[in-house]
Amino acid sequence: MNEKILKLKEIIDNSNNIVVMTGAGVSTLSGIPDFRSKDGLYNMKYKYNPEEILSHHFFMNKTLEFYNFYKDKMNSLDKKPNILHEYLFNLEKIGKLKMIITQNIDGLHTKAGNKNVIELHGSILRNYCMKCHKYYDASYVFNSSDIPKCTCGGIIKPDVVLYEESLKEDDIINSINIIRKADTLIIIGTSLLVYPANSLISYFRGKNLIIINNEKTNYDKIATLVINDDIFMVTKKLM
Repeated sequence: MNEKILKLKEIIDNSNNIVVMTGAGVSTLSGIPDFRSKDGLYNMKYKYNPEEILSHHFFMNKTLEFYNFYKDKMNSLDKKPNILHEYLFNLEKIGKLKMIITQNIDGLHTKAGNKNVIELHGSILRNYCMKCHKYYDASYVFNSSDIPKCTCGGIIKPDVVLYEESLKEDDIINSINIIRKADTLIIIGTSLLVYPANSLISYFRGKNLIIINNEKTNYDKIATLVINDDIFMVTKKLM
């Protein structure tokens, strides 16, 4: 494993245009549960399937029950950036890391100080009235009683991409263009099972494709370097 860490460090040192894609495994280090692992959100027992609760039709038709779940399970305002967030912030600060493309909605990359972040699935930190489009912060939503309402009377919706909703076209186009220009693409903490995020890999034309994840992925065979190990330990060794 130490040989792989040394190889990773060498690749990073010799790269000038790095793009990083992150998934839920990055946020588990901050105490936020992931979705698909055996202890993840989707394997917990609820009245409704979590994937159904986090869908557009459920939000529209059972808004109160959506918010009961959302406030209980998706509130990460008390969570702080971890060692990997800090490492990526430093990598951006020295000019090597050009963009983070994340599937996470917790906003921890921006909390860590990163400026160049594409949040494919949105963020709990942003919320909008569905009627007048007025902006509300996450504290207003999570501290509201029942369904959060705007001053105009409209229902407030988190700026997160629910099931049955499309990703923002600009985010997809920008991600593709940035990945095409990268010399190194590092994928961290994702099973790469979610479309269309996993399809972005096909646009990479650079030299080094690196996958760091606890478990194997279907894309390991095309990677330059695969590290199946604890992300905290990998980052600690890198630093």
